[in-house]
Amino acid sequence: MTDSVVNITRNGAIFEVELNRPKANAIDLTTSRLLGQAFKEFRDDPAMRVAIIKTAGDRFFCAGWDLKAAAGGDEVDGDYGVGGFGGIQELRDLNKPVIAQVSGIACGGGFELALSADLIYCTDSSSFALPEINSGTVADAASIKLPKRIPHHVAMEMLFTGRWIDAEEAHRWGLVNEVLPQDQLAARVQEVAQKLASGPPLVYAAIKEVVREAESMKFQDAMNWITKRQFATIDKLYDSEDNMEGARAFTEKRDPVWKGQ
Repeated sequence: MTDSVVNITRNGAIFEVELNRPKANAIDLTTSRLLGQAFKEFRDDPAMRVAIIKTAGDRFFCAGWDLKAAAGGDEVDGDYGVGGFGGIQELRDLNKPVIAQVSGIACGGGFELALSADLIYCTDSSSFALPEINSGTVADAASIKLPKRIPHHVAMEMLFTGRWIDAEEAHRWGLVNEVLPQDQLAARVQEVAQKLASGPPLVYAAIKEVVREAESMKFQDAMNWITKRQFATIDKLYDSEDNMEGARAFTEKRDPVWKGQ
């Protein structure tokens, strides 16, 4: 699929989604729906193993909600599409790895878009903020996610004040995996994506479901769900060819061949 706003590229088992709305890559309702359809396509295609979310240009990763569209009548709380705002943060059963390739400013909903990924790689000129406080509204998804990702008081300061943090500070708090020069970012993300694409998809699915669902469970309850195979992805994994393939490959001293079956 190629679109002037959302571009999709398939590179082997890697599914790349590029948001292209210069100059700030802000997201309106139509764009959010397109992103949702793109990630739904990724989720439902067994040939696709890992996704990259990136944006055009190097000044803005994404400025979040399109305030100009809102001023023109686009509803702030309208129909964002199948995956919620940005197409990913509320997409059910997205049990595949997603990498955010952040170049430049990620603020408001753009920051939340990056937070929806499993891994975040950014440039050394990137910066992050939640300026919603200055607009008299709440950064809803970030209010839920950010205090669980970085120290509580740092997250609350960002939410309460709208303070910007640079790439170095984001890395120091563990918010991003790596900080790279602009000319090295894409290659590094591709390297990581290739590694994930060659890995065991059923195990990735199980990891994502357990991490997601266990967040609201007591430790022992989550462990019981795993041992009793009450997670759908765990149950599928334990009965799979891939589960046996891992043991066989180890015994035969060779690399495993993962089929996702």
